[in-house]
Amino acid sequence: MTRKKYIVILPCFLYLMAILLGPEKAICSTGLRGEVYYGKASWYGWKFHGRKTSNGERFNKNKLTAAHNFLPFNTIVKVTNLTNDRSVKVRINDRGPFKAGRIIDLSEKAAEVIDAKQIGIIDVKIQVLSKADVELVEDKQLVSIENIP
Repeated sequence: MTRKKYIVILPCFLYLMAILLGPEKAICSTGLRGEVYYGKASWYGWKFHGRKTSNGERFNKNKLTAAHNFLPFNTIVKVTNLTNDRSVKVRINDRGPFKAGRIIDLSEKAAEVIDAKQIGIIDVKIQVLSKADVELVEDKQLVSIENIP
């Protein structure tokens, strides 16, 4: 093949591979179920509302979602505020946080549920859940919330 053919074929091949190897579709990666992490959590909301997340969907500050640096997209985790023991189940749909010392960025709605919005940064426990631990509706909004009065 000539060099010109490579210049045309290689980008087409790379584009096709990117489409075929798109975002992960699993709810929870096997091997991670039951894992527990401790650290600091923060939240993000209006500034990013409507922007695309790392997995390609639009961020909605009113949904129970979160950003995590290494858990697979669509993994369901239970986040517990260690100060008041309130917890919420969220779906990982973004990457972050990008501040040293933080392990998860919650959507504004998730932060409200566990009383983290006013404080901003809180100590949390994150537990990776299995598919059986959550109920999902068609739009992927979590409907299972614990410790709500």
